[in-house]
Amino acid sequence: MTKDYIAVSAEQDSRAANLFRGHTEAMRAHRQTMKAAQEPKALTPQVTELMALAISITQRCEGCLVYHTKEAHRQGTSRQEVLDTIAVAIEMGGGPATVYGASALEAFDQFDNK
Repeated sequence: MTKDYIAVSAEQDSRAANLFRGHTEAMRAHRQTMKAAQEPKALTPQVTELMALAISITQRCEGCLVYHTKEAHRQGTSRQEVLDTIAVAIEMGGGPATVYGASALEAFDQFDNK
């Protein structure tokens, strides 16, 4: 079964916008946390996205996986860098990380071929 991660991303954006309208304060606070975590200090934005992707895989968060895969792709991440990130996630997350890692790779390939 192939999942359309580009469509999943668009649906997530729509649901997030609806949530933002429903609870603006909480969503603004979350956005500020994301912005603060992604601000370049010693790590590049690409590295922080790959870290977030690895955590998304080990936490089994499909929405997070799609978002951070898309953002890593936007940062110019290569397929091999995604594969290396998946390998670290598998090391830390075991068997379930292989399932979500495969999903992350499929999502990356779809964003890359878009």
